[in-house]
Amino acid sequence: MFKILKEDLKLIKRGLNMVSKIEPYLMTLKIIRSVFNAFVPFINIYMSGLILNELAGSRELRRLIFLVSLTIGLNFLSWLIIHGMNKFIEFKNDSFGRKYEMTLSEKILSMDYQDVENSEIHMKRQRIEDMRNMNSGGLWRVVNSFESIVTNFLKILFAIAITYNVFVRFSAVNYKGFLAFINSYAFSVIMILVIIGNVIFSMYLTSAGMKKMLNLGTGFLKLNRFMNYYYSEYAGTYQAGKDIRIYNQKDFLMKENEMNMDGAKPITNLMAKSGIFYGNLGSVSGIFISGIVYVFVGLKALLGIFEVGSIVQYIGSINEFIGSFSGFMSELTQLRTNNIALGAYFEFMDLPNDLRKGTLPVEKRDDNEYEIEFKNVSFKYPGSENYALKNLSMKFKIGQRLAVVGMNGSGKTTMIKLLCRLYDPTEGEITLNGFNIKKYNYSEYMSVFSVVFQDFKLFSFSLGQNVAASVDYDKEKAVGYLDEAGFSDRFAKLDDGLETPLYKDFDEKGVEISGGEAQKIALARALYKNAPFIVLDEPTAALDPIAEFEVYSKFNEIVGGKTAIYISHRLSSCRFCDDIAVFHEGELIQRGSHDALIADESGKYHELWHAQAQYYAENKNSQIMC
Repeated sequence: MFKILKEDLKLIKRGLNMVSKIEPYLMTLKIIRSVFNAFVPFINIYMSGLILNELAGSRELRRLIFLVSLTIGLNFLSWLIIHGMNKFIEFKNDSFGRKYEMTLSEKILSMDYQDVENSEIHMKRQRIEDMRNMNSGGLWRVVNSFESIVTNFLKILFAIAITYNVFVRFSAVNYKGFLAFINSYAFSVIMILVIIGNVIFSMYLTSAGMKKMLNLGTGFLKLNRFMNYYYSEYAGTYQAGKDIRIYNQKDFLMKENEMNMDGAKPITNLMAKSGIFYGNLGSVSGIFISGIVYVFVGLKALLGIFEVGSIVQYIGSINEFIGSFSGFMSELTQLRTNNIALGAYFEFMDLPNDLRKGTLPVEKRDDNEYEIEFKNVSFKYPGSENYALKNLSMKFKIGQRLAVVGMNGSGKTTMIKLLCRLYDPTEGEITLNGFNIKKYNYSEYMSVFSVVFQDFKLFSFSLGQNVAASVDYDKEKAVGYLDEAGFSDRFAKLDDGLETPLYKDFDEKGVEISGGEAQKIALARALYKNAPFIVLDEPTAALDPIAEFEVYSKFNEIVGGKTAIYISHRLSSCRFCDDIAVFHEGELIQRGSHDALIADESGKYHELWHAQAQYYAENKNSQIMC
C-alpha cells in the first residue's frame, strides 16, 4: 500500500512539474488565489459572530460601526484581489491549453514514422482526449485539483482555529445524567469521530464513482475516434464535400453514427445510473452530518458554554470544516484516481524514438560524394508475418540515375522507406559511406534526402512556404525552382506570387491547384532542399505515360550531379536512366540498362515491357480510331 501511494505521489509530482514546464507561474498564481479563496468565507463567519455578540451584549454603536465597516472592507479588498487574479489566471489557463495541445502535436510530429502508422498509438492519443473530455482528466485535473486541495487545506486550518474551543470548553456547572454527557470530552470525541467517518464515507463515494465512470468511459474510445475523424477531419473539409454530395455519403455517415450511438447506449445508461446512485448517497450523507452539527452546537449552547454569536461562528466553521475536509480528501482521491489519465498522458509522451539514437554527424561534402549500400536487407512491417523486402543487396553510385521498377506491391516504396529511415531493417544493414545509418544523427541523415512520395502533401499555407517547407525562405531560390519544375506559366497568373495561399481552408482568397500543378510544386520543394539524394516515388502516377515521361525527363535535366532515384511501375517513363533495378515480390531480381534488360527475353523486365507496350499501342490505336 505504501509503495502504491509513493508511486502515485511521484506521478502527481511529475504532473505538477510538467504543468510548470508548459506554463510557468500558473500553479504559483493559483496557490496565491487559493489563500484568498480560503480566507474569504471566514471573514463573514468570524465577523458575524462578533457583531451578534455585540448586539446581544453592550450594543455599543461605535464598536458595531467599526465591526461592520471592517467586515465590508475586508470583503471588498479580498474581492478586488481575487477578481484581478481571476482575469490573469484565465489568460494563463488559455495559454496553458494552447501549449498543452502543442506538446501533444509536437510529440506526434517528432515520433518515429512507424508509430505514426500504428493505430494503437492513435488510440493512446484518443484516450488522453477522452479522459480530458470526460472528467478534465490528465494534466487538467492536476491543475484544477491541486488548487482546490490547497484551498480546502487552508480552510481546514482556519476552521480548526475557530472551532477548537467548542470541543474543549465545558461548563463549570456539575450536571447530571444526559447533560453531564453533553458537557464531557466523550461527547466531543464522538462528534469528531462522526465527522471524520462521514468524510471518509464521502471520500469513498467519490473514489468509487470516479473509477466506475473511468472504467465505463473506456468503451467510448473507438466511437470517439470515429466521430472525430468523420465529423471533424473528414466531413468538415471542403475537399471531401464533392464526394459526400456525389455519392450521398451524408446518409452513410449518419447511419454509421446511429449504429455507433446505439452501441454506446448501454454504456451511457450505466454511466447515468452510476452518477445518480453515487450523487444521491453523497447528498444524504451531507444532510445527515449537517443535522448532527446543529444538534451538537445547539446542545453546547443550551448549557451556556458560549455566547449566541459564537453559535454562528462554530456552526459556520464546522460546516466549512466538513465541506473542506470532504473536498480535500475528495480532491486527493480524484488526483490519485486521475493517475490513470495522467499515466496515459505520460505513456504517450514517453514513447521512445528508437530511430533517433544515432550521434555520428553526417559529413558535409561539396562534391556530394555519398555512397549508400543495402547489405542483405530484409523487412517485415510491424504486425505482419510476411516479408515486404527480402535479401536486398545493392549500391547507389554517386551521380547516377537509378530507375526502380516493378508491379504494385513489389517492394519499391518499402525500399525507399528504409533508405530514408522511416523504418529500420528487420535484418541486414544499410550503410552511408561505410557506416550503418543507425549510427548517424537522425536529423542530419534525413538532410541528405529530398523525396517526393506518391501521396505527397501540400499545406494550406502560402506558395513560398510550401516550396521552402519553412516560414522564412529565400524568395529568389523559390521562384527559380518553381520555374525549373515547370510552374512558371501558372506562377505568372498569381496576383500575390509566392504569398498566394494554397487552397481555401484558412483564406477565401486561396487558389485551387490541379494535380499536375501540385506535383510541380512538390518537385520544386524537393529541389529547394538541395539534398545530394533526390527520390521520386511515383509522384506522377496520376498522369498518363507520356506526361510522366516528360516530367521525369525535365527533372532529370535539372538535378545536375545529384544522385536521383526514380520509382515507377510504368517502365516507359524511366528509359533515360542508365541503371534500372527490377523488383518483384519483395526481391531485386534484375538490374542493368534498358537495352540489356529488354534483351533478356526470359526476364521480368522483358515481360513487363511488352505487356505495357502492347497496352499503350492498343490505347493509341483506339485514340486514332476515335
